[in-house]
Amino acid sequence: MNMTNPPPASPFELVPNTVVGRIYSHFAHQESSTGTRILLIVVVAVVVHALVKTTRHLSEWLINKSRAQKSPLGFVTQQPKFITLTRLVVSGVIFVIYFFAVGLILQEFGVNLTAYLASASVIGLAISFGSQGLVQDMVIGLTLIFSDAMDVGDLVEIAGTTTVIGRVEEIGLRFTTLHNFYNQLVFIPNRTIANVSRFPHGGVYAYADIQIPAGADAEKAVQTIAGVAQGMWRQFSAIILSEPVPGKMDTAPGGGWSFLRVQFKIWPGQGSLIETTFRQQMVRAMKVFDANYADWQVAVTYRALTASKKL
Repeated sequence: MNMTNPPPASPFELVPNTVVGRIYSHFAHQESSTGTRILLIVVVAVVVHALVKTTRHLSEWLINKSRAQKSPLGFVTQQPKFITLTRLVVSGVIFVIYFFAVGLILQEFGVNLTAYLASASVIGLAISFGSQGLVQDMVIGLTLIFSDAMDVGDLVEIAGTTTVIGRVEEIGLRFTTLHNFYNQLVFIPNRTIANVSRFPHGGVYAYADIQIPAGADAEKAVQTIAGVAQGMWRQFSAIILSEPVPGKMDTAPGGGWSFLRVQFKIWPGQGSLIETTFRQQMVRAMKVFDANYADWQVAVTYRALTASKKL
């Protein structure tokens, strides 16, 4: 008479022939139930997840602190993209943790772990072929991260399906996130990015050349111009990104008239603030010295490159 072991009456009875079961038996020197092993898998996955996230936050804090104190820990602290890379790596590690955790749990219920990994690979390949847009997003996202096209914290103009200007918050595998002028977070699919225009100085330099009225008290005129520029900065600090820099009064070669140049750093696309509001304020202030002072005597120009001579 053949004697066979009856099947377990419950899925939580002893089924030690699994990866976690063998590891548990090796260290605990005793067999374990399926319920115990599933609980152990979940606990380990959550603990590792927490450790990975904690390590990421600690590394970002250390990098930001080092940058603030101007004592970089090598090239890493000089590269904001390193933070983006660590986030991507952490996301990948967390995915792998739970992917294997699900496989180990399914093994406890009789699913072959090798078959699970093989089927997951086939499904992933099928999804990649069916989701070409997602693959394009990932490839372009990695290209943006490893190239110098843009970096976290940069002020950029991205042209594609639409044109967006903003500060880069994150370069992900799916989306690039910008913080725009209207305080909106804009999520741009990576595959739609056609051109990236980077503002290396963190804004646009606008230069206002204010002509000094003939016969005016030069010192008072300079004080007036500086006062108007300061007032504009305090009122429109969200558009004028740094304190205006007045130069020294100069004389146009061959022209004979005197002028003072004021340098503004403004948010891209907001030049009308200098061309209209500042110009009107300046004309009104200069009429104290010359009643016929006109708009054309306040010229506004823009410069893409740093001038060889700082005014």
